[in-house]
Amino acid sequence: MTFSICVHEAYEDDDGTEQHRFGVAVTTRLAGVGTLCPFASENGAVATQSLVNVELGEKGIEYIDDGLAVEDALQSLLNADDGAENRQLHGVDSEGSFVFSGEECKPWFGHHDGGEYTVAGNLLTGEAVIDAVADSYDNSDRGEPLAKRLIDALEAGHAEGGDKREDLPVQSAALLVETTEERAIEPAYENLRVDATETPLEDLKATYETAVRGHEDAIERYQEAYEDDDL
Repeated sequence: MTFSICVHEAYEDDDGTEQHRFGVAVTTRLAGVGTLCPFASENGAVATQSLVNVELGEKGIEYIDDGLAVEDALQSLLNADDGAENRQLHGVDSEGSFVFSGEECKPWFGHHDGGEYTVAGNLLTGEAVIDAVADSYDNSDRGEPLAKRLIDALEAGHAEGGDKREDLPVQSAALLVETTEERAIEPAYENLRVDATETPLEDLKATYETAVRGHEDAIERYQEAYEDDDL
């Protein structure tokens, strides 16, 4: 797998109540990355990549949901994984972060721990890719939706070279955002995948913009009905 970002943000909803949102986004020069790498819940976000072990993501989120700290959850899974040195695994919860790159990952590989967000990548053109993803997120406008800012961060990494395997034209990208906030209509633009294309980030952004428009149309037409529904 290529490069990904996991994010935790605390914020206030319209009633002034503190909420937490978690997001993860990834892109690679293979098809179907959204089925393998990104995992999130209202308690955390995890990305599993390099020589992928999907169970690390599935169980990582399960453990976080059970109340285990992200560092303890992910480290315990790596401790039990015979192939750990081929893995990259990182994530966040509401209290902290964790990032790991095994020594047998394919170069260039590396990671960045920003405290409330983590970035990791392998088979990259260089460290500048990770730096660009981190800088994009660090400098993003918190007033914009997290899903949009995750796409922007991936685009920044791609602009710095991204995945070095130019002989693999079929690519994919995905994003997933979860929150503790209860909403009448869950935004469709917070769980998106582009499974096979030669322009994954362009296509993911176009899908995001279309999904935003669809969400706004649904709110305009159906919000009152959803708010009045007791089921």
